[in-house]
Amino acid sequence: MLHYSVLLKEAIENLNIKEDGIYVDATLGYAGHSKCILKKLKKGHLFAFDKDLDALTYSKQELQLLGKNFTLIHDNFENMKKCLEEKGIKKVDGILFDLGVSSPQIDEKTRGFSFMQDGPLDMRMDKNQKLSAKEVVNEYSQEDLLELFYSYGEEARSKQIVEKIIQTRKEKEITRTMELVNLIEQAVGAKYFYTHHPERQIFQAIRIEVNNELNGLEKILPDAISLLKKGGRICVITFHSLEDRIVKRIFKKYSEVDEMVKGLPEIPECFKPIIKIVSKKPILPTKEEIKENPRSKSAKLRVIEKVIE
Repeated sequence: MLHYSVLLKEAIENLNIKEDGIYVDATLGYAGHSKCILKKLKKGHLFAFDKDLDALTYSKQELQLLGKNFTLIHDNFENMKKCLEEKGIKKVDGILFDLGVSSPQIDEKTRGFSFMQDGPLDMRMDKNQKLSAKEVVNEYSQEDLLELFYSYGEEARSKQIVEKIIQTRKEKEITRTMELVNLIEQAVGAKYFYTHHPERQIFQAIRIEVNNELNGLEKILPDAISLLKKGGRICVITFHSLEDRIVKRIFKKYSEVDEMVKGLPEIPECFKPIIKIVSKKPILPTKEEIKENPRSKSAKLRVIEKVIE
């Protein structure tokens, strides 16, 4: 199965993996990053999370070739702290988040993530959940779709697209990915469509909504920071500005002195920053990586280290 792990070398190097450490791959996917982590662990252990059973099944087979010191968890990464505590793990040495959709998920047309090939309107990472792209497109109100496309898609012509969807679904249910793509083109006109590619933004917005991606990220990052041992690191790979803004804001909050005590000659320990930002600017893919895997073009890697436990 062809799968490119974006910023693989950079993420693994920045985790500073210790051979006896405990590490978490919050977004297992098809095990690209996890395999590299596991290769570096001798006495340590890897915990990996994913909502996608297909990914877990595939990755288990891949990881078993490298050792037995790993545990796969079928759950949303936002439940990481609770799941680890249930296994007796209170602190870890490093956590990796790769927030992109895996290539096999995009390329498998039956999953409905792709706007380039026809498939059912689905987009669920966890196929057991009820909400899918079909429900969003056919059941959300005009106001909710507008807010969704403007907020999560940042698409300038959201109004025209929503109006076309509402008009169409009065006559028939919208069930296929290419059906939605064609509606988007009709709504904005061919010139705008082929110049700005609004289908990318609309599909992104629907996918984020279906999988509750941004709310989950807001919840887990403070938890992840609290899980780290002193000296432990978190690496986060984002693929669009909405995710990156959340990561940047939360990392900034925990890496600065509390506003209440700024300017004091002596800062009390409890008000000092608990993390330091390792990469002041995000780490970006090389030209070579972008050439090999064009999907990596928008990726950004941010890294922090725990300085107070």
